[in-house]
Amino acid sequence: MKKSNLLLKKLGLLIALLLFNLSFSQNETAPVSDSIQTTKLEDVVITGVANPKAKIKSSVSITTLDVKQIEQSAPRSTAEIFRSIPGIRSESSGGEGNSNISVRGVPISSGGSKYLQIQEDGLPVLLFGDIAFATADIFTRFDGNVARIEAIRGGSASTLSSNSPGGIINFISKTGKTEGGMVRTSFGLDYNNFRTDVDYGAKIGDGLYFHVGGFYRAGEGVRKTGSTSNNGGQVKFNLTKEFQNGKVTVYAKFLNDRAAAYMPMPVKVTGTNANPSWGSVSGFDATTGALQSIYLNHNVGLGTNGELRRENVADGMNPISKSIGVNASFDLEDGWKITENGRYSSNSGGFIAPFPAEVGSASAIAASFGAGSTLTYAASGTPFNNPNGLVSRIHMFDTQLNDLSNFMNDLRVTKKFDKVGVTAGYFKSIQNISTSWLWNSYLQEVSDDNPRLINVNNATGNPLSENGLYAYGTPAWGNLARNYDTQYNVSAPYVNVSVDATENLSLEGGLRYDLGKVSGSFAGGTSTTYDINNNGTISVPEQNVFAVNTANETAVNYDYDYVSYTLGANYLLTAKQSLFARYSKGASAKADRILFSGLDYLDGSKINALDFLTQAELGYKLKFPKGYVYATAFHSKTDEQGGYEATSNSIIQNNYKSYGLELESSYNVMDNFNVRGALTYTKAEITSGDNKGNEPRRQPKLMYNLMPTYNFSENKNAVGLSFIGQTKAFAQDSNQLVMNGFVIVNAFVDFEVTKGLSLNLSANNLFDTLAITESEEGNITDNAVNYVRARPMPGRSISMALSYRF
Repeated sequence: MKKSNLLLKKLGLLIALLLFNLSFSQNETAPVSDSIQTTKLEDVVITGVANPKAKIKSSVSITTLDVKQIEQSAPRSTAEIFRSIPGIRSESSGGEGNSNISVRGVPISSGGSKYLQIQEDGLPVLLFGDIAFATADIFTRFDGNVARIEAIRGGSASTLSSNSPGGIINFISKTGKTEGGMVRTSFGLDYNNFRTDVDYGAKIGDGLYFHVGGFYRAGEGVRKTGSTSNNGGQVKFNLTKEFQNGKVTVYAKFLNDRAAAYMPMPVKVTGTNANPSWGSVSGFDATTGALQSIYLNHNVGLGTNGELRRENVADGMNPISKSIGVNASFDLEDGWKITENGRYSSNSGGFIAPFPAEVGSASAIAASFGAGSTLTYAASGTPFNNPNGLVSRIHMFDTQLNDLSNFMNDLRVTKKFDKVGVTAGYFKSIQNISTSWLWNSYLQEVSDDNPRLINVNNATGNPLSENGLYAYGTPAWGNLARNYDTQYNVSAPYVNVSVDATENLSLEGGLRYDLGKVSGSFAGGTSTTYDINNNGTISVPEQNVFAVNTANETAVNYDYDYVSYTLGANYLLTAKQSLFARYSKGASAKADRILFSGLDYLDGSKINALDFLTQAELGYKLKFPKGYVYATAFHSKTDEQGGYEATSNSIIQNNYKSYGLELESSYNVMDNFNVRGALTYTKAEITSGDNKGNEPRRQPKLMYNLMPTYNFSENKNAVGLSFIGQTKAFAQDSNQLVMNGFVIVNAFVDFEVTKGLSLNLSANNLFDTLAITESEEGNITDNAVNYVRARPMPGRSISMALSYRF
């Protein structure tokens, strides 16, 4: 902790010195190397704006990440990319999906990215970012098809996309207009992973060009799961035809990937709630261990329609997506312009991962099954004898993603009247949510080396479990067998007006009306007796098999609507610096998160279908010969009406407020040495309920990243570091247990072997730091040894890649 604070002070001092230096360097005229000068204020922004415009003229807070910047930060998942964006809190400890992502102190109430929309080429990946076990990042992959990522916080996001009042992160694809391609093979040096990426684009006719690319990978991943947990890939293709007054692009995507989902893990905590010491449990390394095991390969039970089913645990997060879309824009006569962006995606797959519902001593776990109960290893029948004495009660999160297909379409027409621009648009989306929760309960020893399953016997020696499974369901949580079959039909007309009031002052305002029509049904579970293993004998677990109660569904048929608005102004102080102000209000609609109790789902006014977010911003942008600096002060207010969280089996309902400051800068210390970084200070508070006055869970006051990069040998070779850190935060809203601050250090080396052929060596979490991002427990017993369930960042992983660019 002391080391973390010391490094934080040094980083703060360095940023302060850089900003101080900036104020004296505006008159310098030295040339800047394009290879290390990254984001320019002259770059045109296309995300979350009615009309593309240069950053310095835009009244939004926006960050652009190009491919080189992303690769140099050595991310191991899509969510890790987002940690480089100021204002974004991305808890990327869950693997290659199922990450918790929030913006500007807005709470992570029930997982996923509730108030922030993840898009591909301007359209949402999923209409809702927090669908249980089907978050948008599960269906999103970064590969060679991506040209850049644009991320806006606040601003006009609330009026130019649905369910995105906090911001938008947009993956923008290459088009092939500039001919070129790459073949890249990467593999883990200290972990089992192999991946090949290929992409190529070129002109194939007069005004006609294409791009195609994708990846395939296989391996265990950065944690020890005992199987080929990462296995699959993606292919994307687009074809563009340019005309004299516009262009049309058709595009397609096929994704079928498998990646391990990392749930909270057993972690030891000593000390006090206010000053804890976090560490690994004996026999379970928190930075490399996993709950997956060769002894728990399949989850068997009754399926959605009562049929016998068997799911492979190694499938983990398995998104399957087949998409086809078209993007067209044309400049018409008399200042008119029309833009059409539409896409259909057939989405399905599955999510399966072991979750520790409880970690306790063997004696306590055995006693929970009745006095005199004993534990034995399932494979051998010998008594439990793990040296650490700990057992996990595993709830297998086995969720079928039956149908998450969607249709997205955004049509807008723009008319330019001298100094006034008017854009009218209509967004249409149909999102299916059909998922089935088919969970079972097991006992497993606490070990990071293929933990063994444990059987339990009662006082008379009769078995209460079979091969580690003691319940076809989750009795500790009230048995959560359930099924959703719902459809969300959203229509959203919107209008945006921009005014060039003077040569330096521009004004902008937007209004959007979202109307949602929800239909379908959901069902809970019921108990039956079933011979699951077909051995002719009904065991104790088979006497109470939970399955979806298909005969007792709850009808869902309601409407919701909300109005979003935004007002912004941008003032050019000089050609290289500007001020902007923005006020906006929007909402995020709930989907499956409220389908859990006996509410009246035939009347939208009787359920809490909407959560509202209001933001105010004041920003400053400066471009100078050796770099740039952006600074945005913000204030956010969240009116949250409650959502269901499966892991705590509770409804989260609070109001929140936050204020803070975002800083983003890049500075060329010399021709070949660049320092890029971002810092976000956030002061957040819960303003209602039992925890009024407390800080929201998992929200640090300070988040930061710093990336020094040195280019040598005519910029063909490079070496760099990446520091990503945060200060302490509370584990839960009760503000008792503190999660310590941390700094993750990544490193990379790029070396050109010969023209076009380069070698990359990258290390993630170089110093194997134990960094905790969330904890299920909100308090511990002071000055005792406690075992909690927490999600740590993965430990050190080193990879090598060989790339040929042509």
